[in-house]
Amino acid sequence: MLKKSMLDLHRVSAEEFKQVEKIPVAVVLDDVRSEMNVGSVFRTADAFVIERIALCGITGKPPSHEIHKTALGAEDSVEWSYYSNALEAVELLRQQGYKICSIEQVHGSISLEQFSIKQGEKYAIVFGNEVKGVSQAVVDASDCCIEIPQLGTKHSLNIACSAAITMWHFFNAFRSF
Repeated sequence: MLKKSMLDLHRVSAEEFKQVEKIPVAVVLDDVRSEMNVGSVFRTADAFVIERIALCGITGKPPSHEIHKTALGAEDSVEWSYYSNALEAVELLRQQGYKICSIEQVHGSISLEQFSIKQGEKYAIVFGNEVKGVSQAVVDASDCCIEIPQLGTKHSLNIACSAAITMWHFFNAFRSF
């Protein structure tokens, strides 16, 4: 087998990407402290045509050398906004018709593979701080909490991994409609 070249991949420019139809998903980063994690989320959001990212609180924002190292330019293709806190972003997204889904381990959470994505709905998926997770205020304001099932000895995944798994789940569901 021969690896594909950049020409074989038929990638669009950042400007062309802005015109591509997106899946109706916004990503909210609640006090994510690592700019490399932020960059990874940008890159994954680009790959899975996510509408936008809300960067909140202490979460770094472009331009940033650390974000660029992992985003590889996706910070220029994916629409983003900054909010002083995640609750502000969540409330604005709710007003715009998004269902708020925190990705967090809580009593009564829905396992990701059991979460039913509905055509015609818009979703905001919230990811939290690497140590503290999604803030309790945002969990309380959420329409639901989704948990990624895990069976190993650790009780959490890196935020970039959690975001990639979750964005893939939403992307896969929307492209099947």
